[in-house]
Amino acid sequence: MKVTIITVTYNSEKFLRDCIDSVVNQTFPDIEYIVIDAASTDNTLSIIKEYESKIDKFVSEKDNGMYDAINKGMNMATGDVIGILNSDDMLASKDVIAAIAKCFEEHKVDSLYGDLVYVDQVNTRKVIRYWKGFPYKRYRFTYGWMPAHPTFYFRKDLLKDLGGYESHYFTAADYEFMARYLYRYRISARYLPLLIVKMRVGGQSNRNIGSRLRANRRDYLAMKVNNIPFPHIASILKPLIKLRQYYYTLFKKMVD
Repeated sequence: MKVTIITVTYNSEKFLRDCIDSVVNQTFPDIEYIVIDAASTDNTLSIIKEYESKIDKFVSEKDNGMYDAINKGMNMATGDVIGILNSDDMLASKDVIAAIAKCFEEHKVDSLYGDLVYVDQVNTRKVIRYWKGFPYKRYRFTYGWMPAHPTFYFRKDLLKDLGGYESHYFTAADYEFMARYLYRYRISARYLPLLIVKMRVGGQSNRNIGSRLRANRRDYLAMKVNNIPFPHIASILKPLIKLRQYYYTLFKKMVD
C-alpha cells in the first residue's frame, strides 16, 4: 500500500521544517509526498529545495486558495490512500503512517480518522487542547459532529465518483468534504485510537465572533447540501459539542 501525503504551502517558512521532517522521518517505507506551493515570496521555496530529494512531487504557482491547491495535489496523487498535512502541523510520531496503513489493510475500510492535539506555536510539547475521537457512527453528523480533519485519510479511488474539495465553502470546505463522503455517500470509516497530528493553535475560522458566525453559516450550507436533517439545529450544535474537547483536556491535565 502506498500512502500519499499532501502539504499546501504559502509563505510557510516559520514552521515548514517541522512539518516536512515529520513526514520524511516516518518508518513506513511507501510514502508519496506532494508539496503544492502558491508562489511563496518568503523563504519557503528555499526550505523545500533543501528537501527536494525526499519530496516526490512539487509545484509552485498561483492558485485559488488552499482547497484548490489540495485538489491539485490530489489529482497528482498515485497512492492508494490520501491524507492532508497542513504546513504548520506535524505527524505526532514516526510510526503514524505505518499504523494508518495497517488499519486500512486489516479492516478494509474506505477511510479512517484518529486523535489530534492543539499545541503551542513555539513550544509544541505544550498541549492546549485535546481532540479525542471515538468509534465511528454516521448518525453523529446529525448533531454537528465531525472527525478531526487533519487526521482524516481516505482511499484515492473514491475521488473519481465523489469529487474533491469545494472551495466556495471556504473554511467549511473540510467539513463539507467529510460530510459528503461519510454522511451523504455513506463510505465506511474506522476510528484509529492513536494521536495522529499535532496542530499549532491559530485557526482562521475562530479568530473572532464575526469569523465564527461566517463559518457557522457555511457549516449550515454544507449540512443542507449533504442532506443532514435539521441543518439549522445541527449547525448550532456543531460548535457546542467542542465543549467535550475542553472537558477532556481539563480531565487529562488533572490526571497527568
